[in-house]
Amino acid sequence: MSEQHELNEQEYQRRIRRSLIVGGVASFAGYRSWRWIMDQEENEQIPQVLRDGHELNESIWSTLFRDTHDARTFPYGQASRLQVTGVHGIRDELDLDTWELQVYGPDGALLGTHVMDDIRALPYVDMTIEHKCIEGWAGITNWGGARFSDFMALYEDQLPGDISDIYMETPDGDYFVSVDIKTMRHSQTLLTYTNTGEEYWGQRGYDHFAGL
Repeated sequence: MSEQHELNEQEYQRRIRRSLIVGGVASFAGYRSWRWIMDQEENEQIPQVLRDGHELNESIWSTLFRDTHDARTFPYGQASRLQVTGVHGIRDELDLDTWELQVYGPDGALLGTHVMDDIRALPYVDMTIEHKCIEGWAGITNWGGARFSDFMALYEDQLPGDISDIYMETPDGDYFVSVDIKTMRHSQTLLTYTNTGEEYWGQRGYDHFAGL
């Protein structure tokens, strides 16, 4: 067994200075890099260098995307209800007697409105998958609802064939998201209204989008 090396005062001070120098250089480099990014010309309110990175990432994953590839599913017994991590978008309980889903076309024209019973009338689908939150945590849960492709089929004759993405926002407009059309048409993309078999409308804010 090797003997533990004891630092003398001189070596200890040398390591401290080296750590401070390395930390200082790294901090300065990080700050200068951040300032360089923030000083770049913006493209739709995002620095161009970040926009380029987003678009490169999108092109890679779009190339890898396959309609027939499904996310892994698990036995229902492994599912648990998700934790509530935020209320952005739905800060107050929804009144399902007055709530409606509004559908707009690419030109901004209102195409139709739906109440909750319209969504329930579509074929019900549920799946138990690993939910991966953008905040970094994950957990196995069960989502249930209607396939978005079934809902979109209600408007096929009113929509152009070159739609690239679907834009969605919460009732108060505080939270919104845009998802590419291939992902939205995937068989595992749902308009969910149950989590582990129980309806959760109005309880989860932006987490509702996690069920898509």
